[in-house]
Amino acid sequence: MTGAWDAVAAVVDPEIRVVTIEDLGVLRSVEEDPGTGQVVVTITPTYTGCPAMDVIRADIRRALAVAGHRDAEVRTVHSPAWSTDWISAAGRAKLAVAGIAPPAPVRRDPAVPLALTVRCPRCGSPETEQISRFGSTACKALWRCRACAEPFDHVKAL
Repeated sequence: MTGAWDAVAAVVDPEIRVVTIEDLGVLRSVEEDPGTGQVVVTITPTYTGCPAMDVIRADIRRALAVAGHRDAEVRTVHSPAWSTDWISAAGRAKLAVAGIAPPAPVRRDPAVPLALTVRCPRCGSPETEQISRFGSTACKALWRCRACAEPFDHVKAL
C-alpha cells in the first residue's frame, strides 16, 4: 500500500497536463484514518464551476484505489477561495517549461497592482501583448510575443 498523500499528489491536472493538482495548489489535504483506513481528500477548484473537477475527483479515487486505498471520500471546499499564489515554485517552473506563462504573485495589500507585461515563456522577452482574454481553458488568456512572434497561454492571476 502506497502513501495516500503521494498517490493523490501525483494526480495530473486534466486541463494543464504538465502540472499536478499538488503543483497547482488544488490539493488541500489528505487525511487517513489509521483505524478504518478511510482516506478523506480535500480539494479546492481553481474557480467555482471549473469543468475539470469531476475528472479530478475520479482521478483521485482511481489513484487511491491503485495505491491500495479503496475507501476514499473527496471533499470540495470553496473557502478560502483558490489563488494563483497557491501554485508552487515547481508548478510555476513546469508551466514555463511547457510554454505557459505562470502568473505573477498576487499582492494582498491595499496598493493597486499593475502588471506592465507578461514575459514570453519561450524567449523571455517582455515585449508581449494579450491577443484574447480567453485562452485554451477558462483560467488562461492568449498572448503573443512581439520578439519571437510565438503565441502562448498565460495563467490568469486570481
